[in-house]
Amino acid sequence: MKKYDDIIIGFGKGGKTLAGYLASTGRKVAMIEMDKGMYGGTCINVGCIPSKSLVTSGLNIKKAAAAKTFEQKAALYADAMVEKRRLTGMLRQKNYAKLADSPNIDVIDGRARFLSNTQVEVKTDSATLTLEAEHLFINTGSASFIPPIPGLKDNPLVHDSRSLMELDHLPRRLAIIGGGYIGLEFASMYTNFGSQVTVLQDLPAFAPREDQDVAETLTKLLTTKGINLLAGTKVQNVRQEGSAAVISYSQDGQNQELEVDAILVATGRRPNIAGLNLEAAGVAITSRGAVQTDDTLKTTAPNIWAMGDVTGNLQFTYTSLDDFRIVKSQLSGQGTYDLSKRHNVPFSVFIDPPFSRVGISEGEALAAGFKIKVAKLPAAAIPKAQVLRQPTGLLKAVIDEPTGFILGAALICEESYEMINLIKLAMDNGIKYTALRDMIYTHPTMSESLNDLFNV
Repeated sequence: MKKYDDIIIGFGKGGKTLAGYLASTGRKVAMIEMDKGMYGGTCINVGCIPSKSLVTSGLNIKKAAAAKTFEQKAALYADAMVEKRRLTGMLRQKNYAKLADSPNIDVIDGRARFLSNTQVEVKTDSATLTLEAEHLFINTGSASFIPPIPGLKDNPLVHDSRSLMELDHLPRRLAIIGGGYIGLEFASMYTNFGSQVTVLQDLPAFAPREDQDVAETLTKLLTTKGINLLAGTKVQNVRQEGSAAVISYSQDGQNQELEVDAILVATGRRPNIAGLNLEAAGVAITSRGAVQTDDTLKTTAPNIWAMGDVTGNLQFTYTSLDDFRIVKSQLSGQGTYDLSKRHNVPFSVFIDPPFSRVGISEGEALAAGFKIKVAKLPAAAIPKAQVLRQPTGLLKAVIDEPTGFILGAALICEESYEMINLIKLAMDNGIKYTALRDMIYTHPTMSESLNDLFNV
């Protein structure tokens, strides 16, 4: 048995940041990771970074007039995959070295399971180890959920987001099962590469949580790109016929079939707790299969915390980083920061143009009883959007009329993923909308559109 001060299971954003912090205070840390391809976590290996690398490459291909035939686009797609692998490989090695080079951190490759609330068994390629520590942290992330549709499992033409981004050849025809934001982001990306994309969603409309004007804008820009959006569909089964996959589905009471070259299943992700033997440590799980925590991210075991996707909270790398801040606040004795103080978490969907959101929508504000005024601006009214030759989109903000505070915003426009952070900053610090309206911005920029958006 080897003893440590701290054991962290999972090399994700929150865990790796915590490991570095604890090691800097002189504590001896064991970092356990079962997949050598996941040093650094989901984001840099199979999530944000590789997908955004491919999004950028797809946009470049879309803009490259020289790429006209599918074969030409497929060759550029293959080049994009090489660049994606270079980027993720570099970041993965950098993240590994940052911890492995620390004299206070042991990076252990293996699969962990709890023996008690202080002991963990780790099976490596060559041995079975027993580790013990005062504090333990679960940071095992999430895994793609594959629904029990006949023909999906073990089908070489069916992919989750991770395996699709490892596909060397560009599928001429791609079906995406699931019309959530990840599904729509991949639909936009692969359409830019040159694939014919069809999205099948069981709900009757796309972006159902958004206001109608926002949802309609999103739907229109995606269909204008050539994406076939099929709402209200029920996928019944999938079968392989030669090199093609055939999807049988029903829509409006009619049974139909769709033949494609590849299928992406984008039906969400679930906390990754398989094999952890949590009950041996006294760690409870929720009804949704997540590790149960309180607002300080402490589990039902007094010396074990959980961070990131495995907690069932928002699945963003930046919320995982914020989980580290919560745990650090507790371990340092300050105890001033916890989940109850986390507000206004923004998100961006890297479609073309990107969609970003923070706070509540108009419909949510009215349902909550706020007296509001709504600010809107078409993206076409922004000079920089015209310069970028991307005038499509809509900017919308919801303001609490009595106080002038911003309740939320939805931005469908170029560079919205940067602009939304400025709005969040105002919301978090009680800055009224008039400050953004009256601010002097550089020109021409997308952010200067806030002058006009908030001129209400």
